[in-house]
Amino acid sequence: MAIGDWPASERPRERLMERGAQALSDAELLAIFLRTGHSGVSAVELARQALGRAGSLNALLGMTPDSFTAIHGMGPAKYVQLQAARELGRRCLGERSQARSALNSPHAARDYLQATLGHRHHEVFAMLLLDSQHRVVELTELFRGTIDAANVYPREVVKTVLSANAAAVILAHNHPSGVSEPSQADRAITKRIQNALALIDVSVLDHLVIGHGECCSFAERGWL
Repeated sequence: MAIGDWPASERPRERLMERGAQALSDAELLAIFLRTGHSGVSAVELARQALGRAGSLNALLGMTPDSFTAIHGMGPAKYVQLQAARELGRRCLGERSQARSALNSPHAARDYLQATLGHRHHEVFAMLLLDSQHRVVELTELFRGTIDAANVYPREVVKTVLSANAAAVILAHNHPSGVSEPSQADRAITKRIQNALALIDVSVLDHLVIGHGECCSFAERGWL
């Protein structure tokens, strides 16, 4: 049965208008963006099938175009719609983070960095630059590719911090594998950067390792 033939109280759009977006399931919210299904399959059922195929909403939105369109009923137009919606959400979250008066805990930066780095298909090492009140100055991406001691240069970090006149930083990088557990190399790099920045009296408040829907905080583990 097409969604238009469902009782009004069960249609995702009508339910959202009446009860709010939080009342809808992932599949129902996704169906609103998909708008249509395919022969014999409603948009909601297509959304359920796609989520089942991907394993999670975050994994679905993080798919490459080829992987996404390999799902029956999911074409380039639907991929573009969902990526646009995801980017709008990321920008909204970024505005909220920029507007905060302070980032004084790992949790305050986590959502912003998760939204910014969590969907990348390659490894990115970034740094959130903060002023003396821990207000956001900017987010800068420093390195791309496999992050190891060979291609993360503390001198570049120091140069960037001095240029922005930052008083503190939060380091972050993603693991495209989806697993956020830090490696020994991650810990070694963090220590090198921490030691370099200590020479110019700049604090490393945290290093966040971003996975798929998960995040590991060095500060929370007592490693800083």
